[in-house]
Amino acid sequence: MFKCCSLYSGSSGNSFLIQSNHANILIDAGVSCKKIETALNSLDISPNDIHAILVTHEHIDHTKGLGILSSKYNIPIYANEKTWEHINCSKILNKKFFINNKKFDIEDLTILPFSTPHDAANPCGFNIYKDSKKISIATDLGDITKDVFSKLENSSLVMLESNYDMNILKYSPYPYNLKKRIASSLGHLENCMAGKTISRLANSGLKNAVLIHLSKENNFPELAYKTVTEELEKNSIYKNDIKINVAPRDNPSEFIQVV
Repeated sequence: MFKCCSLYSGSSGNSFLIQSNHANILIDAGVSCKKIETALNSLDISPNDIHAILVTHEHIDHTKGLGILSSKYNIPIYANEKTWEHINCSKILNKKFFINNKKFDIEDLTILPFSTPHDAANPCGFNIYKDSKKISIATDLGDITKDVFSKLENSSLVMLESNYDMNILKYSPYPYNLKKRIASSLGHLENCMAGKTISRLANSGLKNAVLIHLSKENNFPELAYKTVTEELEKNSIYKNDIKINVAPRDNPSEFIQVV
């Protein structure tokens, strides 16, 4: 068994679940402990059965629930050193460290954190391996660099940010400096770029993609899906070739099984 789902996804909070035969791992805990408990219970998973929480970066929509979750259930929290320096970690006693681009194991899973371009201390995405299969997650990144793309290649499933639509952002009430930050190479990923990336990944055998971290103000699930699938069709890639899902904002998605 090797599968994943989104518990919460969006600018208001993020948390994702990877499950194998012997491990339950959360990627980020950007909502309250109570909300994560509710989501896990709806999937018939006890918070006591979570083996680890991996942290992509220190922003509050990825770290809000870390302290209480860790202290209440003694869950180890994994982050790189620079990220730890920027997390309010007074309530976290079970701290673990990883180094970007260096593999480590949790139960029957192998984890490779890789650097991503975002305006945080040392942000990262994750490749998660079980046997010959790979799930990749890349959220909060302003660009798909050559290195990031190489880390996403050969994935069976990719959870990829599709944060905003350029036209909506352009005319949104956001102040100019915030718009500039979002659209920068250290900001967030636009729908078209998500579509182009997924199209390129089709050549390495990608079968499933989940669009994550959609902006509530500058995007819509239907628009993100439409934009990405249109990019696929431009490259003669169709729904039967790659299945596209959009992660819900406020409730768990269905599990996607990697086979």
